[in-house]
Amino acid sequence: MSTDTVNQKVPTGTWTVDPVHSSISFAVTHNNVATFRSGFGSYEATLSGGDQPRLEGSVDVQSIDIDEAQLKGHLMSPEFFDTERNPKLTFSSTRFDVADDGSVRLTGELEIKGNKREVEATGRFGEIGADLGGNPRVALSVATAVDRRDFGIEFNADLPSGGQVLEWEVTINVDLELVAQEA
Repeated sequence: MSTDTVNQKVPTGTWTVDPVHSSISFAVTHNNVATFRSGFGSYEATLSGGDQPRLEGSVDVQSIDIDEAQLKGHLMSPEFFDTERNPKLTFSSTRFDVADDGSVRLTGELEIKGNKREVEATGRFGEIGADLGGNPRVALSVATAVDRRDFGIEFNADLPSGGQVLEWEVTINVDLELVAQEA
């Protein structure tokens, strides 16, 4: 890690997600060539600023943005997310470093389907300033890639032309706009 990393870029206080201006999405290669993308409509995130910033959040898996009932049902089943036993995905940071240029390196524990793994995400952090209502805001945009097998999501099927229907690597993108909470 470079020596120009500082944590003072995350203003002191508690910041909560503005879901209207935020998104949590994922992408996976499908049928060896296409990219399947989706996201979640219901999630929470809180950023605690100051000397040791911390990001915590959760996603309601049932809120996955898929209109096709059969596919959504399969994703909720034990072969994928197993939402009956694991209705939420969670993340809790253990390290949150912001460099002078706003680039961020975020490390923490991601839990999917009851399996916890340390992940590292990179991206950008910035202080937006005040919104139209005068409320201070910050933004965080990070991405990571995980092997879904590490989280117990091992479903796959062989394609007639060779290869498998789904790639093991899944890209996760988190774009948050957060609003300062009053003390």
